[in-house]
Amino acid sequence: MSQKRIELVVLAALAVTLVLGCATSGPAIAKHPAKSSRAVTPGIMLMAHGGDEAWNEAIKQTVKPLAKEHPVEIAFGMADRATMKEALHRLGDQGVTQVAVVRMFVSRDSFIAETESILGLRPPLEHPATHEHESHADSHGGHHMSAPDPIPLTARVLLSREGVAESPLVDEILLDRAKKLSREPKRERVLILAHGPGDDAENERWLDDMRRRTQPLREVGFQDVRCETLREDWPERREQSEKRIREYVEDARTNGEQVIVIPFRVAGFGPYADVLSGLDYLSDGLGFCPHPNMTRWIKETAEECFESSNDQSTTPLASIAGRQGRSGDVK
Repeated sequence: MSQKRIELVVLAALAVTLVLGCATSGPAIAKHPAKSSRAVTPGIMLMAHGGDEAWNEAIKQTVKPLAKEHPVEIAFGMADRATMKEALHRLGDQGVTQVAVVRMFVSRDSFIAETESILGLRPPLEHPATHEHESHADSHGGHHMSAPDPIPLTARVLLSREGVAESPLVDEILLDRAKKLSREPKRERVLILAHGPGDDAENERWLDDMRRRTQPLREVGFQDVRCETLREDWPERREQSEKRIREYVEDARTNGEQVIVIPFRVAGFGPYADVLSGLDYLSDGLGFCPHPNMTRWIKETAEECFESSNDQSTTPLASIAGRQGRSGDVK
C-alpha cells in the first residue's frame, strides 16, 4: 500500500472515531448536567406575625413593590408550619428553586428554633415553643404554633437571622413618624413603645437596641425621647410598665408638653390605646410598616441570603444566612 493510501485510511479512521465520540457523549451530558449550569430561580418567603385585616394589609403593601423583581409569598403566623408550607408550595408553583426566608420580627430570636425545625435545619422540637408567647398568640389574630414537623423541601431554602430592630433603616422610619406629628419639638416628648420580653437582662438588650435606633430623633431637639417596653405577656411586669408609662405621659401634660407616641412594632399600635386610655398624646398608630425602608429591608435581607449561597455549588436544601448575634422577642 502506498504511503498516500495509508495516510487516507488513517484520516478516515480518525473521522469515524470523532463522529462516534460525539454521538455517545451528547446524551450523557444531557442526562447529567453540571451543577453550575443549572438555572436558579430565586423567590422570597416573608414570615410575619400576622394580625387583623389592617395589620396584614400593611405587610402586603410593604411587600408589593418587590413582586416586580422576584416571586414573593407571605407566611403569616408565629412560625406556623401550615402557612409556611402553603407559601413554599405557591413559590414552587411559580418555578422558584431557591427561597430566601426573611423573618420579619423585631427580634432575631423570635421563633428561630421552631423555624429551623420546620425547615429541617435542626431535629424536630419535643415541645413546640409557645412558652413566652402563649398569651400573645391568643391576643393577636389567633395565630397558634403548629407542631414543627419538617416540611419536605424541593427548593433550596436560605434562612435569615437578623431582627428588624438591628437595622439602621428603622432610624429613619421613627424619625419620619415623629416629624409628621411634630409641631414644636422643644415642647414635645417622644415615647417609643415596644412589646418587650419577660427576662430582665433580655429586656435591657431590647432597650439598648431601641435607644440606638432613636439616636437621630435625639438630634432633632425634642424635649425628651423615652424608650419603654410594655412586656405585654407578663402581668406583673406589665403592671409596673403601664404605671411608669402613664406617669411619664401625665408628667409631660403637667409641664405643658405634648407626647408623641410611636410603636416600635412591625405594624400597628398594639395594645397601647388601652394602656394610654384617658391620657393626652399624639400618634398615627403606625408601626414600621408600611414604609419604603421596610420594603428595602426585606429586599436587602433576601439579597444577603442569596449572596450567601453564591460560592457553594453543592449545598443542603436548607441553610442559614446572616450574622450570629443576640437575643430578643416578638412582633
